[in-house]
Amino acid sequence: MWWSRALAAVACAAALSACGFHLRGDASFPFSSVYVNAPTSKPFAQEMSRAIGSGSGAKVVDEAGAAEVVLAIPSVVDDKDVLSLSSGGSVREYALAKRVQFRLHDKNGNDWMPAGEIVVRRSYTFNETQVLARDLQEQRLLREMQTDAVQQIVRRMQSARKPT
Repeated sequence: MWWSRALAAVACAAALSACGFHLRGDASFPFSSVYVNAPTSKPFAQEMSRAIGSGSGAKVVDEAGAAEVVLAIPSVVDDKDVLSLSSGGSVREYALAKRVQFRLHDKNGNDWMPAGEIVVRRSYTFNETQVLARDLQEQRLLREMQTDAVQQIVRRMQSARKPT
């Protein structure tokens, strides 16, 4: 019985290595220091700083003048729209969207990568009898959407190139 489990584990490992799957690992950036400028969203800036600083060679600094590049995040916007209604006209589903605009540039204003926007969307069902649970679910989804947006920006920053 144990040999069948061992054989299954070896088969799974072989299949994963054959398809090219590998873990993301640590981020490697083409710059040594970065300043995160996100005046409109302090929680987003904090999570972005943690994501950049953990496990990478880049150092997050407290002043733009001390950084090789500046990650400017001029806006972080959360939207909430009605997705569907019941036959009685009450809300059944909501759609959440988080829009994050960003730009990576150096002290001279030269772009290391083009300005971009990340849009993360989620939807959830609404039950009028469970208002507290809905609010908690919405807050959890917004936190997950923020983490997703941060990770997408970090991956884009890995492909940044120094302007020539």
